[in-house]
Order: sequence, then structure tokens, then C-alpha cells
Amino acid sequence: MSVLSSYVRGGWVTPDGAEGRPMADAVTGEEIGRLATDGIDMAAVAEYARRTGGPALRELSFHQRASLLKALAGYLREHRDELYAVSARTGATRGDAKFDVDGGIGVLQVYASLGKRELPASGPWLDGDLAPLSKGGTFAGQHVYTPLHGVAVQVNAYNFPCWGPLEKLAPAFLAGVPTIIKPATPTAFLTAELVRLIVESGLLPDGAVQFLAGSTGDLFDHLGEQDLVSFTGSASTARRLRTHPVLAARAVRFTAEADSLNCSILGPDATPGTPEFDLYVSQLVTEMTVKAGQKCTAIRRAFVPSALVDAVVEAVREKLAQVVVGDPADPEVTMGALAGLEQREEVRRSLKSLTDAAEVVFGDPEHVEVRGADAERGAFLSPVLLRGSADSAAVHEVEAFGPVATVLPYSSTAEVVELAARGQGSLAGSVVTADPEFAREVVLGAAPWHGRLLVLDRADATESTGHGSPMPQLVHGGPGRAGGGEEMGGLRGVAHHMQRSAVQGSPDMLSAITGRWVPGSARTVTDEHPFRKYLEDLRPGDTVVGGPRRVTEADVAHFAEFTGDTFYAHLDAEAAAANPFFGERVAHGYLVVSFAAGLFVDPAPGPVLANFGVDNLRFLTPVKFDDELTITLTAKQLSPRASAAYGEVRWDAEVVNAKGEPVAKYDVLTLVAKRDA
Repeated sequence: MSVLSSYVRGGWVTPDGAEGRPMADAVTGEEIGRLATDGIDMAAVAEYARRTGGPALRELSFHQRASLLKALAGYLREHRDELYAVSARTGATRGDAKFDVDGGIGVLQVYASLGKRELPASGPWLDGDLAPLSKGGTFAGQHVYTPLHGVAVQVNAYNFPCWGPLEKLAPAFLAGVPTIIKPATPTAFLTAELVRLIVESGLLPDGAVQFLAGSTGDLFDHLGEQDLVSFTGSASTARRLRTHPVLAARAVRFTAEADSLNCSILGPDATPGTPEFDLYVSQLVTEMTVKAGQKCTAIRRAFVPSALVDAVVEAVREKLAQVVVGDPADPEVTMGALAGLEQREEVRRSLKSLTDAAEVVFGDPEHVEVRGADAERGAFLSPVLLRGSADSAAVHEVEAFGPVATVLPYSSTAEVVELAARGQGSLAGSVVTADPEFAREVVLGAAPWHGRLLVLDRADATESTGHGSPMPQLVHGGPGRAGGGEEMGGLRGVAHHMQRSAVQGSPDMLSAITGRWVPGSARTVTDEHPFRKYLEDLRPGDTVVGGPRRVTEADVAHFAEFTGDTFYAHLDAEAAAANPFFGERVAHGYLVVSFAAGLFVDPAPGPVLANFGVDNLRFLTPVKFDDELTITLTAKQLSPRASAAYGEVRWDAEVVNAKGEPVAKYDVLTLVAKRDA
């Protein structure tokens, strides 16, 4: 049987003479191929990522890397039928395959969008605002993110051979860090097909992605202070890897997403006949059967008010009776096989521990009716529902990683919060209720033990992504047993692959380093209005000063009548005098901003195409009648759009009164044309 090739150092490599570890078709039991990395120089693989992939990625901007992620998502979407076909051999139904394949592609798309929308087009990514560090304004600090000069090693689980590698790749790639993908043995052949498509797309720079079709060998011995390890798998393996002597000695960043005893809690209000009762039952069955229950986020403990246990068990049994187990190629089949025979035996061993503490109320762990396949040669298992006592330690400690869940009773809100915590840390939990007070008490009580919590009710059910679906915009991970790590979480996942450094210096130095004008740094005022400059000609610090303009009582009265804003502080002298903040009538804040716009704008057609927003507006000093306003508008940040005929320019706006006191501060956002557009 052939050995699967690894993709390392720019080419596909197949070990000669290696016996390797076998991979089998989960449906037929037939051997598909073998895995081996014998003879691969792991030190050279890591160095190739650092010296070839890293520099190539860092040469690109965030927006350019985001564009490549978007293009890769499009390419994989065009070829997803090829992945679906291979996915069936992992035991996955078409629905399971979409969850895995389309879900992974979706992560690429989300990070592509985040990169374009939230990260700078050029220069470093700044964390937070400038921190003044001196009275005179000549010394300040700024936190800056820069890409790590290492490699992100991902060690994946067998249950999501496409989504797993892609959800780890997307934030690392956007950060500018190359990746080495190590798949789990049972489903490595599907990850290999995914990597083949990535390589054939020709979209990613050399060294950005490598693939090990087998053991990591001594790779961890060659990791250093700039490298990262992202692990998904069992809690026991996570503990072993976390304490690897090299990882510990060199402080290699390590994040783990491990198995967990996730729970779903039915509220006391959700009695039979309510939408919430039906939602709870449907969700539990879905989590038991999608991917044959092989999800690290699947529901293992179903907490139900004691009075509702019988009703829930009966309703779940009715739905489970409609599940058709068999060959995923059969369109009538609704649940496929586990990833392999070894995985099935592991689930059966876990079930033996659980059945010492709970009774089986649906399914037979040793026998299942299978459609279109051999029940013993394929890794098939019946959905198994148990009913037990929450007092048993086993139900809070033993996870059967398959189509298995246990219904457990509770008697009070405080008790169910305590029971949820007995899982010792979970990736996901859900609360199904229409009672806001119950939801609030449970969520805030259980949150310290959970990475993500879903509150499901009739209001969000039609659009909810479900208990077991991690979203790239939100963190995926959990405390304690769940690994103590985080993945994705929008830009949090990107930041994990970067170093945050505090940079201190003068405003001029900080402006030069960050490429962004900061308060206190030099301004450039010339005879040419900045609004007459195309994007390529603008520089941070380009400034226009407008004013002064006197604000009269008549101006305020006209603005009040014209807009309908007749708040007493602007028109009623007696009432305004009694206001402890004003003491007399004052101008409208929005009148101040409007006058300021009139002072800085250049009205003739030109490069400035539109004003599309105002950020961080603050009114600092009330403007009294007959005071004078002066505006200083300074180009703060330039963000070209690679695929557009214009870019975004953020301007710092400061309005002062005749005494020089700041009246208003805000950012003006404009679209500015490129010269050759």
C-alpha cells in the first residue's frame, strides 16, 4: 500500500521503504494508504518556513494577505466537490462534509474580510491609543503588533480534517506567519487532498504552508522562541505536549483546544409544548448525530429540570428512532460512521464506564442496523442516549467521543450552575430558555468554566448557528480540561501570532515608526489645501487650519429652529443658568462641528470624493455666545485600497476657542482618489 506524500521545502516527498501507519476507509474498513515521515529533516522543514515562508509573507501587507485568503477561499469553493468525495471515506455524510469543508472555507472568507476591514493597509498594526507619558507632551508610548519570525505548527484532530487546518491557517497567514500542518492519522488522507488543492492553486508564497503526512518526529526539538504550536485533540496529549522540555525551556507559544464535557441546560420554563422545549430536543439530537457525535463541542451532558426528564427522554428517543445509520453515499442515510474502528472501540470503552453510572434509554453500543454497509467492517455505532444521576462522578469526567449524550436532572438554578462547572472546563455550553433572569444567572455563573455560551430561544432560533458551531468571529477554546487556550476570536487569533511591544519615544519618532501622525508630532502646513492632493501625494501630518469664526446668539437660534433641537441649554437663559455644567446658554455641539466643517472644507471638485464618517467625537468645553472657533485638521492615517480607485484617509480634527481651549476632538473619515484612477 502506498505511503502518503508530505509537502515540505517546496515539493512533495514520499519516504522510501517506510512501512508507515495505516489509514482505513471508515465505511468499508479497506486500507487507503499509510503515513510516514521517515527521512524528512524536520529542522530543515522548520527553517524553510522561517527563512522562505516568513519573509515572503511579511513582505506583503495585511490587505495583500487578506486578498490571497479570499482568493484561496474561492479556489477551494470551486473544488469542494473533490473534497466532499474524499470526505465520504471518513464516514461523513454530505451534510457532515459541508460542515467541515464549507466551514473551513468560511473561516478563510471571514479572515479575508477582517483583514481588509479592520487592519491597516500599510505599516504596523497598532494596539490601542497613544499613551501620554509626560506633562509637556514630548514623551509618549504606543503598543505595536509585529509578526513573529517563526513558524506556526498545527497538530490537528481527526474529526475535522479540513476545518481544523483552515481555521488555524487563516489567522496565522493574515498575521504573516508560515504554517506546518500535521493531521491526525485516521483522516489524514482528506487533509492531504486539501493541501494538494492549496498547492495547486499557486496562490500562496513558497514556504507559507507545509504538510507532514505522519509523525512530527523530532520537529519540536527544533522549535524556538519565535515559534508557535496550536494543538487540537485529547486533554492527555495536550498535557504531554505542553510540558515538552524544548517548548517549556524556550517559552514556545502553545495553545490547546481539547476534549470537553460540554453541557446544554433546559430552563424550567421550557415545558412540553413550548418552542424552547422543541428546540432543546432537536438541538440535542443534532449534536449527537452530526459527524456521528465526533465534535469537540458536542453536547455530552444534557441538564434537565427533574420534573421534565421523562418528557425530554421520550422526545429525544422518538427523534433518534428516525436516524438512519449507514453508508454516507446513500441519500437516505442521516448518520455515517465514526472515523475508524479504533475510534469506535474507544467510544465503547467510555460507554462501559458511563453505563456503570447511567442507564441506556436508547441504542445498543454493541449492535446497530446499518444501511448499505457492513456493520462490523465499517466503524458504525448506534446513537446512544443515557439517563443518569448528576451525583455520579463518571458523567462529569468520562467523555464518549461519539453519538452519545446523558440526560441528567437538576433541581435549582444554583445546582445546575454547579453541575456545569463539574466538567472542569468546557469549550461550549448552551442554555435553552425564554426566561431572561434564568438565562442571566446561568450564563454569568457558568461563564468562568466555558469558552462559549449560547442562549437559545424562539427569538434567535431561525438564525442561530447552533450549540456546536464555533464561529471565526468568536473565540474557540475553553478553560481547564478544555485546554486553556483560544483560537480564532476574530482579530484575537491574528494577535496570537504576533508580538505586542510597547514603543516609547517622542511624538515625531512614534509617528515615523508607526506611519501614523500622533498628537504632538510635526504638522505640515502649505499654501496647497490638503483636499487638493491625491492619495499618493498626501502625507501624515499634512494640515489645514481654518478660522476663526464667531458663534453668535443668532447662529444658535437659527440652528435650533432649522434642526428642531430646542434643548433649553441653548435657548432658555434662566434654565441654562441653573444648569451646574453650563451656567449660561451655550451653542449646540453639532453646530460647532458644522461650523468646523465649513472652516476646513475645500468646496471645489477634487480628489476628496466623500466624507463617510466621524469617529470618537467628544465635546470638551462648552461654547458660549460670541466665542470664536478655530479648527486644525491633520492627515492622521492613509489606507490605500489595492483593488479600488481610492483610499481612506483619517484626519485628526481639533476645534479650539479663542483661549486655545479644546472645544471638540474627533476623527474625520474621507475617501480620496488615486491620481491615475
